[in-house]
This record gives sequence, C-alpha cells and structure tokens, in this order.
Amino acid sequence: MLHADTHSPDTLDLAAIRARHTLLLLGLLWDRDLARVDIARELGLSRSAISSIVTELISVGLVQEVGTRGTGGVGRRATMLNLNTRAAALLAIDLGASHARVDALDLQCRPLASRTLSHDISRGPQPTYALLKDLTRQVLADAQLNPAQVALVGVGVPGPVDHDTGRVVQPPNMPGWDGENVRAALQDALNLEVLVDNDANLGALAEARFGAHRGIQDLIYVKVATGIGAGVLLGGRLHRGTRGGAGEIGHISINEQGPVGRSGNPGSLESYAAAQVIENHARSLRLQGHPSDLPDPITIEDLLTHAAHDPLARAVWEEAGHHLGVAISTTLNLFNPAAVIIGGRLAQAGDVLLRAIRVSAQSRTMRINADRTRIDLGTLGQDAGVMGAGAMMLDSLFTPRGLPHLYGIARMNQNARDLAGSRAPPPAPRPTPTLNAPVSHGGTP
Repeated sequence: MLHADTHSPDTLDLAAIRARHTLLLLGLLWDRDLARVDIARELGLSRSAISSIVTELISVGLVQEVGTRGTGGVGRRATMLNLNTRAAALLAIDLGASHARVDALDLQCRPLASRTLSHDISRGPQPTYALLKDLTRQVLADAQLNPAQVALVGVGVPGPVDHDTGRVVQPPNMPGWDGENVRAALQDALNLEVLVDNDANLGALAEARFGAHRGIQDLIYVKVATGIGAGVLLGGRLHRGTRGGAGEIGHISINEQGPVGRSGNPGSLESYAAAQVIENHARSLRLQGHPSDLPDPITIEDLLTHAAHDPLARAVWEEAGHHLGVAISTTLNLFNPAAVIIGGRLAQAGDVLLRAIRVSAQSRTMRINADRTRIDLGTLGQDAGVMGAGAMMLDSLFTPRGLPHLYGIARMNQNARDLAGSRAPPPAPRPTPTLNAPVSHGGTP
C-alpha cells in the first residue's frame, strides 16, 4: 500500500518544471527589475503561471514589489519586481599563502563588510581556523548580520581540493595541510554549510561572471602568486577533473632538465615563475652586476612596483612571462579557449609581463588555437577570490537542489523582519554583471 505522501512521476515532473521556471525567473530578476508581463514574455509562460511563482517568492521574501511602471498608453500600470538581495547573506573566505580574508556578500555578491589580515598558512589548520572564526565574527558584526542569515560559506584555498569531500590533497604551498578536511572543520567551527574549492577555480568563476570577459563559455584563468594554478571553464562549466585536481599548470614540466620546484617535478613552471623564485632570481642577477636602482635586498613588491621602469625588474618579468607563455601554449593547444586571463598577485607586473606571455604563448600555439584567443590581465584584482567564492555559492543555491535551502533562509529572515515590524530593505542599485556567465552546476543565476 502506498503512503499518502508518495508522489507519482507526473507529480515529480511538475515539481521539477516549476523549480526550473522559478530559477529562470530569479535569474531574470538577478539582472534587472521587471514586471510580471515582462517575465511572462521572456519565459514564454502564462501570466497566471508567473503570478503563482511570484506570489510564492514574495511570501518567502526573495522577491519584493518596488513601485510601478507606466504602460505608455491607457490601462493599468505594471508593478515592478525586484530580487531582494538581502533575503540571505553569503560568507566568502579567501585563504592565501600569506593572508586570510572574509567578506559578507549579498545575493548579487556585493560586499556588505570585509576583513583581511596577514597570515602564514604554514602555521597549520588549527591556528587558521581560529583566525577565520574570529574574522567571521567581526565581519558579521560589521554587516549587522547574525549567523542564521547566512545561507552558505564559500572558501578558496591555495592548493588542490577534492571537491566531493572538501579535503586538501598534497598541497605544495600549504605545508602541514595534506589530508585536511577544510569543509568539515569549518562547518564545525562556524556551524554553517561550507563549500571549498581551489583558488584558481574560483578565479575562473569570478572572471567569467563578473570580469571583463563575462559570459565566455571557454576560459582559462591562470593565478600567478606564491604558487601557480589554473581554473578551466569548458562549455560554460568548471572542469575539475575526477577528484578536483584539474588545472595544476604550475606543476607542468616546461623543461625536463630544469630545477626542481616545490612539487618535486624537474623544470616545473613554479620552479621558474612563482613569487619566491622570481625574487631569488632578481637578487642573483644583481649579484651578477645587472644594473638596477631597486633597494637591497630586492623584494617581490619592489619588482612589481618598478616593473615598467627598472631594467632588472623588466628583465625578470619578461623572463617569467616567457616561461608562463610556454605553459599557457600547452593549454591553448589542448583546450582552444576563447580567453586566458592572468590573475594573482604577480599580475600586478602589468603590461611587461603580459606582452612576454603573449609572444611566448602565441609563437608556440597552432594558428587554429591562437587566432581567436585573447590573453589578458584579470580585471578583478584582489577581489577575485571572494567574488569567485560568491559565484560558487550562487551556483549551488540557484539550483533545484539548493533552492529549498535558500527558501528556508529567506523565509526565516522575512519572518524576523515581520516580527520586528520592519520593512524589507529598499532595492539596491542594479549591478553591472549579467547572468549570461557560465555556471559550474548548471544552475541560475
């Protein structure tokens, strides 16, 4: 005998269709305010179907009515709808080799509060978790949020991550972290749902959704900093590989007889173009008599600041760009992307580095794979990590699986506002990014 709450396949199909239509509607409102009639026209649905979904979204607090728009003729004025971006908050954590940053974001990934501190990741997991817990507390207080208003926490780490488990796997630039389950540990520390990914993967998501090349379906983001990694978007989806280790471009050997880098691979890209290697090479060149006005000892910050002017700095960045271009040419010939974006701290070297990368990569790439590919510097700078974490969280929440969780958070916040007698926050200015960017889970926005 069937239980009373057992659903037939037809019922499940109808629920799935409604969820999909709801996500499409939210995707439109994520981009701009619209009237019901506009949404019905764009989605090809009846006015009654749209009204039913809108009523549900208003009841949980995800959508709000924000005034009217004239029809341009005789008739009723259309009521405009707005995505309530404060219906739930997101917590983005950017963990680097030498810093920790926590941002509170709204549902369009606009910052509500941010805190950054210098932190040596080699101190290990426990001191790092303690710092992140304290930063989270401060950021939530700054943003006037309580933990119950946070839908998800997104974390980027500078090492390979098993995406299914959130466990770090043999990270060359994170000594003491091998096998550490970052997701489970932070969920316990923060008592919130946590997603974890490699920082280069999140950089790719950020540039594809919020950067100058937003909307591109085939994009490679190369993060050049203490280590070197790549995030690969293919067909609009993040390519993580079987366990999440795809994109470790820093450990590709570009000279099998070359020096051994942190990964232990002879002649790996990181043994030529990572931050510490570049700094050491610059100091060696000075000892050899290469002219320079840089202070002694030379630091990576000196090299970045004077990349375009000092002869030694220029030489160092041109050489690093050459090596990066050799490795990037491999990705061009393998994946034929529309764009390669150079990000990370060392991208601050600017045009000197970029020109050397372009010359080196394009001279080693088949014409069919080079002709229509742009190689550019990233546009998000130090915000790429938190914006990428935000994109990862949106890709999880705005799916049929994530929607019930988002409803629950939004409904709780709506009930709290109703009890307090407060009104929903006024609509914020519309953002510049659009929803035409690729998503990693097939969701919207």
